[in-house]
Amino acid sequence: MGSALAQPFPIKDKAITLVVPFTAGGPTDRLARDMAQALSKPLGGSAVVVENALGAGGAIATQKVARAAPDGHTLLIHHIGMATMPALIRKPSFDVLNDFDYLGMIHEVPMTIVARPTLEANDYKQLSAWVLSQKDRVNLGNAGIGSASHLCGLLWQSSMRTEMTTINYKGVSMAMTDLLGGQIDVLCDQTTNTLSYIEGRKIKAYAVTSNKRLPQAALKDLPTLQESGLKGFQVSVWHAVYAPKGLPPETKAKLYGALRSVFSDPVFVQKQEAMGAVMIVDKRTDPAEHKKFVASEIAKWNPIIKAAGVYAD
Repeated sequence: MGSALAQPFPIKDKAITLVVPFTAGGPTDRLARDMAQALSKPLGGSAVVVENALGAGGAIATQKVARAAPDGHTLLIHHIGMATMPALIRKPSFDVLNDFDYLGMIHEVPMTIVARPTLEANDYKQLSAWVLSQKDRVNLGNAGIGSASHLCGLLWQSSMRTEMTTINYKGVSMAMTDLLGGQIDVLCDQTTNTLSYIEGRKIKAYAVTSNKRLPQAALKDLPTLQESGLKGFQVSVWHAVYAPKGLPPETKAKLYGALRSVFSDPVFVQKQEAMGAVMIVDKRTDPAEHKKFVASEIAKWNPIIKAAGVYAD
């Protein structure tokens, strides 16, 4: 490790690996692949590859990066799950706040409450009444324990003070397939996953989890959950970049500069916005502020997850 740390970054002929905790084709994976394509240029043409390390609600990938050499060549791309793992993993082998160098946040994506196309409810008020009348007979799908859709579902049930039957899938594509086929009733997932199905009127959409309505034509008439009576309900799936703790200052500075170049690149930004993502341009792009925000998210989600009694391992 010492010889690697002594070399200038990036190390010649050594690829930079973006480790993703989720399946290929999902929103985190698509983000990482867009980044890999754009990141090579500001790093002098270095090869940038994506590695999907699945399992344990994101803990497999996170542990892999925590244990990697702090030479800048192994990075973690993770979403809101970074803040929920301390509650979801019984005995984590890493410390989210202390075992990583934070490199700033990228973008955030609102969620949508959607349902199978045959559901009778035509607006959120009707959907809410139906859910409360059916309770645990409602099948609520998600992309797996620790996924964004799982977290949104937990908060939705908690806010409505009801319990549905939760179906945990291995990836959002399986959950969406069963929603389309009517095997599950409802799903709360990212606009990056639901927008095309809503535009094609293949599923029913009822509300968004942002603090204001969204601009996309297929979503602009959907109320927020706060408008719909669930006060304080706001969930966005943010993504951020992490490295193993102990990056040399010059490596950290070079990586940070390269990432900022990517995140302001018009082509990269357009790809993210086309999927319904909003680039983060506030103070959370700063590594120290990014870390403060994650700490606040841990405090937010810990009691909700503990009350639900769910674990990813």
